[in-house]
Amino acid sequence: MNKEKTNNNNKAKDTLNKEVKKLPLSSDIVFKKVFAKEENKDLLISLLEAILDVKIENLEVQNPEIPKDMAYNKSIVLDIKAKINNSIICDIEIQVKNENNIHDRSLSYMVRLASNELKVGQDYKKLSKTIVINILNFEYFKRNSYHNIAHMKFEKATKEAYVDLGYKKEDEVVSENLEMHFIELPKFKKKNPDIENKLNQWLWLISGEEEKIKMAKYENEEVKKAIEVIDEMSMDPKEWAAYDSRLRGIWDYYAGMQSAENRGIEKRNKKTE
Repeated sequence: MNKEKTNNNNKAKDTLNKEVKKLPLSSDIVFKKVFAKEENKDLLISLLEAILDVKIENLEVQNPEIPKDMAYNKSIVLDIKAKINNSIICDIEIQVKNENNIHDRSLSYMVRLASNELKVGQDYKKLSKTIVINILNFEYFKRNSYHNIAHMKFEKATKEAYVDLGYKKEDEVVSENLEMHFIELPKFKKKNPDIENKLNQWLWLISGEEEKIKMAKYENEEVKKAIEVIDEMSMDPKEWAAYDSRLRGIWDYYAGMQSAENRGIEKRNKKTE
């Protein structure tokens, strides 16, 4: 009798999970709540290993908290800063809306992270590698790939500066210690890849494609756990309230920016009349 009751409870729970609307992992607040918690460190390690193609032995999330006033302050960035293998500083962030500044914004983050790591008078050789990862819910670069990796590179030498020193292969990258990743989800969905590798499995989960997610959870234990975490969060009204507040704050911010831009256009038009 107890066994039958347990089975019925499990079935009821499965049915409830299917019926509950899921919080989107493409939201910055949901993304941070899933990946920044200490008990979910294995999920962040799995995601970063898939993006960076490195083996992570240890990881420390340096900003796990959610700011209390984040719902009303769009300027608050819900990124995740982590130290990887005691030698790499990494910042990962979801961007929902295209503000047409992601390249400059990413560069600013990278420079700030690098400068904060190096103490006054410290040997520059001790500078940690700095990586910024941007997961974009929009297309941005005119490039035929959904995952682009950028470094500081040398431009081709001018004829006036060229000196034949016999180098068969010249240095192309100024420094390997500065690295930016841009993952554009719409391009990923256009490519429509299978789920054969971990990066694809994670990106399908973030993209919210149910059929692909169903397949991915059987291939990746961390993805399966992430789905369970999201399901549990999705049954909590407080989590939905936080998500809705954040969403309203973001759209109010953009509406305000658009209104200010329109007022500026009207003023310019009146001056030219």
